[in-house]
Amino acid sequence: MSDSLTVSLEEIVYQVKCSGQLSTILEGIVIRKAIAAAAAAASIQAKPEELQQAADAIRVANNLHRTEDTWAWLQKQGLSLDEFEAMIHDTVLSTKLAQDLFADKVEPFFIQRKLDYSQVVMYEVVLEDEDLAMELFYALQEGELSFHSVAHQYIRDSELRRSGGYRGLLYRTDLSPKIAAAVFAATPPQLLKPILSSKGVHLIFVEEFLQSELDSALRYQILSNLFTNWLQEQIKQYKPVLEQP
Repeated sequence: MSDSLTVSLEEIVYQVKCSGQLSTILEGIVIRKAIAAAAAAASIQAKPEELQQAADAIRVANNLHRTEDTWAWLQKQGLSLDEFEAMIHDTVLSTKLAQDLFADKVEPFFIQRKLDYSQVVMYEVVLEDEDLAMELFYALQEGELSFHSVAHQYIRDSELRRSGGYRGLLYRTDLSPKIAAAVFAATPPQLLKPILSSKGVHLIFVEEFLQSELDSALRYQILSNLFTNWLQEQIKQYKPVLEQP
Protein backbone atom coordinates (compact mmCIF):
# COMPACT_ATOMS: atom_id res chain seq x y z
CA MET A 1 0.00 0.00 0.00
CA SER A 2 1.37 3.42 -0.95
CA ASP A 3 1.82 6.09 1.71
CA SER A 4 -0.62 8.99 1.71
CA LEU A 5 0.65 12.46 0.94
CA THR A 6 -0.84 15.56 2.47
CA VAL A 7 -1.12 18.51 0.10
CA SER A 8 -1.91 22.02 1.32
CA LEU A 9 -3.99 24.63 -0.51
CA GLU A 10 -0.86 26.81 -0.71
CA GLU A 11 0.94 24.00 -2.55
CA ILE A 12 -1.97 23.61 -4.94
CA VAL A 13 -1.95 27.33 -5.75
CA TYR A 14 1.83 27.21 -6.20
CA GLN A 15 1.53 24.26 -8.60
CA VAL A 16 -1.22 26.00 -10.57
CA LYS A 17 1.00 29.05 -10.97
CA CYS A 18 4.08 27.04 -11.94
CA SER A 19 2.15 25.00 -14.50
CA GLY A 20 0.92 28.14 -16.24
CA GLN A 21 -2.73 27.38 -15.53
CA LEU A 22 -3.50 30.32 -13.25
CA SER A 23 -4.98 32.53 -15.98
CA THR A 24 -7.25 29.68 -17.11
CA ILE A 25 -8.44 29.10 -13.54
CA LEU A 26 -9.10 32.82 -13.00
CA GLU A 27 -11.05 33.02 -16.27
CA GLY A 28 -13.16 30.11 -15.11
CA ILE A 29 -13.96 31.97 -11.89
CA VAL A 30 -14.93 35.08 -13.85
CA ILE A 31 -17.20 32.99 -16.07
CA ARG A 32 -18.88 31.32 -13.11
CA LYS A 33 -19.51 34.66 -11.36
CA ALA A 34 -20.72 36.30 -14.58
CA ILE A 35 -23.20 33.48 -15.21
CA ALA A 36 -24.49 33.63 -11.64
CA ALA A 37 -24.93 37.41 -11.79
CA ALA A 38 -26.65 37.38 -15.19
CA ALA A 39 -28.92 34.50 -14.16
CA ALA A 40 -29.93 36.34 -10.97
CA ALA A 41 -30.64 39.52 -12.93
CA ALA A 42 -32.88 37.54 -15.29
CA SER A 43 -34.55 35.67 -12.38
CA ILE A 44 -33.34 32.35 -13.77
CA GLN A 45 -33.42 29.48 -11.29
CA ALA A 46 -32.59 25.81 -11.49
CA LYS A 47 -35.58 23.55 -10.86
CA PRO A 48 -35.16 20.30 -8.89
CA GLU A 49 -36.02 18.15 -11.90
CA GLU A 50 -33.44 20.01 -14.00
CA LEU A 51 -30.77 19.45 -11.35
CA GLN A 52 -31.65 15.75 -11.18
CA GLN A 53 -31.47 15.41 -14.96
CA ALA A 54 -28.06 17.13 -15.06
CA ALA A 55 -26.75 14.93 -12.24
CA ASP A 56 -27.94 11.81 -14.05
CA ALA A 57 -26.19 12.97 -17.23
CA ILE A 58 -22.89 13.39 -15.35
CA ARG A 59 -23.24 9.92 -13.83
CA VAL A 60 -23.92 8.35 -17.22
CA ALA A 61 -21.03 10.23 -18.86
CA ASN A 62 -18.63 8.94 -16.18
CA ASN A 63 -20.10 5.42 -15.93
CA LEU A 64 -21.21 5.99 -12.34
CA HIS A 65 -23.93 3.37 -12.28
CA ARG A 66 -23.70 2.50 -8.58
CA THR A 67 -23.75 4.71 -5.51
CA GLU A 68 -20.29 3.54 -4.46
CA ASP A 69 -18.98 4.43 -7.92
CA THR A 70 -20.28 7.98 -7.48
CA TRP A 71 -18.68 8.34 -4.05
CA ALA A 72 -15.36 7.02 -5.35
CA TRP A 73 -15.50 9.46 -8.28
CA LEU A 74 -16.27 12.39 -5.95
CA GLN A 75 -13.34 11.46 -3.75
CA LYS A 76 -11.03 11.24 -6.76
CA GLN A 77 -12.16 14.68 -7.92
CA GLY A 78 -11.77 16.11 -4.42
CA LEU A 79 -15.44 17.09 -4.33
CA SER A 80 -17.82 17.00 -1.42
CA LEU A 81 -21.48 16.23 -2.07
CA ASP A 82 -22.34 19.90 -1.57
CA GLU A 83 -19.68 20.93 -4.08
CA PHE A 84 -20.97 18.35 -6.57
CA GLU A 85 -24.47 19.75 -6.22
CA ALA A 86 -23.13 23.30 -6.63
CA MET A 87 -21.33 22.22 -9.81
CA ILE A 88 -24.56 20.75 -11.19
CA HIS A 89 -26.40 23.95 -10.23
CA ASP A 90 -23.85 26.06 -12.13
CA THR A 91 -24.19 23.79 -15.18
CA VAL A 92 -27.97 24.11 -15.25
CA LEU A 93 -27.81 27.89 -14.79
CA SER A 94 -25.31 28.17 -17.65
CA THR A 95 -27.56 26.18 -19.99
CA LYS A 96 -30.68 28.14 -19.08
CA LEU A 97 -28.88 31.48 -19.34
CA ALA A 98 -27.60 30.64 -22.82
CA GLN A 99 -31.17 29.87 -23.88
CA ASP A 100 -32.49 33.05 -22.28
CA LEU A 101 -29.87 35.28 -23.91
CA PHE A 102 -29.61 33.77 -27.37
CA ALA A 103 -32.40 31.29 -28.23
CA ASP A 104 -34.31 33.95 -30.19
CA LYS A 105 -31.12 35.16 -31.90
CA VAL A 106 -30.09 31.84 -33.45
CA GLU A 107 -32.39 31.95 -36.47
CA PRO A 108 -31.62 35.60 -37.43
CA PHE A 109 -27.91 34.83 -37.01
CA PHE A 110 -28.25 31.80 -39.30
CA ILE A 111 -30.19 33.71 -41.95
CA GLN A 112 -27.72 36.60 -41.92
CA ARG A 113 -24.74 34.25 -42.32
CA LYS A 114 -26.38 31.45 -44.26
CA LEU A 115 -23.59 31.37 -46.82
CA ASP A 116 -21.10 30.56 -44.06
CA TYR A 117 -23.08 27.41 -43.29
CA SER A 118 -23.37 26.30 -46.91
CA GLN A 119 -21.15 23.45 -48.02
CA VAL A 120 -19.37 22.92 -51.29
CA VAL A 121 -18.63 19.69 -53.12
CA MET A 122 -15.31 20.25 -54.84
CA TYR A 123 -12.34 18.52 -56.41
CA GLU A 124 -8.83 19.91 -56.20
CA VAL A 125 -5.35 19.35 -57.60
CA VAL A 126 -2.48 21.41 -56.17
CA LEU A 127 0.44 21.91 -58.55
CA GLU A 128 3.85 23.50 -58.18
CA ASP A 129 4.07 25.02 -61.66
CA GLU A 130 1.73 27.86 -62.60
CA ASP A 131 2.33 27.43 -66.33
CA LEU A 132 1.43 23.75 -66.09
CA ALA A 133 -1.69 24.63 -64.12
CA MET A 134 -2.82 27.04 -66.84
CA GLU A 135 -2.07 24.48 -69.55
CA LEU A 136 -4.18 21.87 -67.74
CA PHE A 137 -6.93 24.42 -67.11
CA TYR A 138 -7.34 25.14 -70.83
CA ALA A 139 -7.14 21.44 -71.70
CA LEU A 140 -9.92 20.71 -69.20
CA GLN A 141 -12.03 23.54 -70.59
CA GLU A 142 -11.67 22.18 -74.11
CA GLY A 143 -12.57 18.68 -72.97
CA GLU A 144 -9.18 17.28 -73.92
CA LEU A 145 -8.67 15.97 -70.38
CA SER A 146 -10.90 14.92 -67.50
CA PHE A 147 -10.39 16.24 -63.98
CA HIS A 148 -10.08 12.67 -62.75
CA SER A 149 -7.24 11.95 -65.17
CA VAL A 150 -5.41 15.13 -64.10
CA ALA A 151 -5.87 14.18 -60.45
CA HIS A 152 -4.65 10.65 -61.08
CA GLN A 153 -1.51 11.93 -62.77
CA TYR A 154 -0.53 14.87 -60.56
CA ILE A 155 -1.74 14.14 -57.00
CA ARG A 156 0.86 12.43 -54.83
CA ASP A 157 -1.38 11.42 -51.93
CA SER A 158 -2.66 7.95 -52.82
CA GLU A 159 -6.11 8.24 -51.21
CA LEU A 160 -6.78 11.67 -52.70
CA ARG A 161 -5.50 10.46 -56.06
CA ARG A 162 -7.86 7.46 -56.05
CA SER A 163 -10.81 9.73 -55.30
CA GLY A 164 -9.95 12.02 -58.21
CA GLY A 165 -9.09 14.95 -55.92
CA TYR A 166 -12.45 14.86 -54.11
CA ARG A 167 -12.17 17.06 -51.01
CA GLY A 168 -15.50 16.13 -49.44
CA LEU A 169 -18.15 18.50 -48.09
CA LEU A 170 -16.44 21.72 -47.03
CA TYR A 171 -17.61 24.85 -45.27
CA ARG A 172 -16.28 28.28 -46.20
CA THR A 173 -14.19 28.24 -43.01
CA ASP A 174 -12.48 25.02 -44.13
CA LEU A 175 -10.81 26.96 -46.96
CA SER A 176 -8.39 29.85 -46.98
CA PRO A 177 -10.12 33.23 -47.46
CA LYS A 178 -8.74 33.65 -50.98
CA ILE A 179 -9.84 30.20 -52.16
CA ALA A 180 -13.17 30.39 -50.32
CA ALA A 181 -13.98 33.68 -52.05
CA ALA A 182 -13.41 32.15 -55.48
CA VAL A 183 -15.14 28.85 -54.72
CA PHE A 184 -18.30 30.33 -53.24
CA ALA A 185 -18.57 32.84 -56.07
CA ALA A 186 -18.68 30.03 -58.61
CA THR A 187 -21.71 28.84 -60.55
CA PRO A 188 -21.57 25.04 -60.29
CA PRO A 189 -20.61 22.96 -62.05
CA GLN A 190 -17.60 25.14 -62.82
CA LEU A 191 -13.87 24.75 -63.30
CA LEU A 192 -12.06 27.65 -61.66
CA LYS A 193 -9.10 29.43 -63.12
CA PRO A 194 -5.93 28.35 -61.23
CA ILE A 195 -5.52 30.06 -57.86
CA LEU A 196 -2.06 30.79 -56.48
CA SER A 197 -1.41 30.34 -52.76
CA SER A 198 1.49 29.59 -50.43
CA LYS A 199 0.76 25.87 -50.91
CA GLY A 200 1.00 26.00 -54.70
CA VAL A 201 -1.34 26.50 -57.62
CA HIS A 202 -4.86 25.20 -57.00
CA LEU A 203 -6.85 23.70 -59.84
CA ILE A 204 -10.42 23.40 -58.55
CA PHE A 205 -13.64 21.98 -59.94
CA VAL A 206 -16.75 23.12 -58.04
CA GLU A 207 -19.44 20.47 -58.44
CA GLU A 208 -22.31 21.80 -56.32
CA PHE A 209 -23.37 23.72 -53.23
CA LEU A 210 -25.42 22.21 -50.43
CA GLN A 211 -27.54 24.61 -48.40
CA SER A 212 -27.50 23.89 -44.67
CA GLU A 213 -30.70 23.36 -42.74
CA LEU A 214 -31.14 24.91 -39.33
CA ASP A 215 -31.58 21.55 -37.62
CA SER A 216 -31.21 20.89 -33.90
CA ALA A 217 -27.48 20.18 -34.17
CA LEU A 218 -26.71 23.41 -36.03
CA ARG A 219 -29.04 25.37 -33.76
CA TYR A 220 -27.13 24.09 -30.73
CA GLN A 221 -23.79 24.90 -32.39
CA ILE A 222 -24.79 28.50 -33.13
CA LEU A 223 -26.26 28.97 -29.66
CA SER A 224 -23.06 27.64 -28.07
CA ASN A 225 -20.90 29.93 -30.21
CA LEU A 226 -22.98 33.00 -29.32
CA PHE A 227 -22.83 32.15 -25.63
CA THR A 228 -19.08 31.49 -25.79
CA ASN A 229 -18.55 34.90 -27.41
CA TRP A 230 -20.61 36.48 -24.62
CA LEU A 231 -18.47 34.75 -22.00
CA GLN A 232 -15.30 36.01 -23.68
CA GLU A 233 -16.64 39.53 -23.42
CA GLN A 234 -17.19 39.00 -19.69
CA ILE A 235 -13.58 37.89 -19.32
CA LYS A 236 -12.40 41.05 -21.08
CA GLN A 237 -14.58 43.21 -18.84
CA TYR A 238 -13.14 41.95 -15.57
CA LYS A 239 -9.52 41.53 -14.57
CA PRO A 240 -9.42 39.08 -11.64
CA VAL A 241 -6.60 39.50 -9.14
CA LEU A 242 -5.46 36.65 -6.93
CA GLU A 243 -5.94 37.61 -3.31
CA GLN A 244 -2.73 37.29 -1.38
CA PRO A 245 -2.84 35.58 2.05
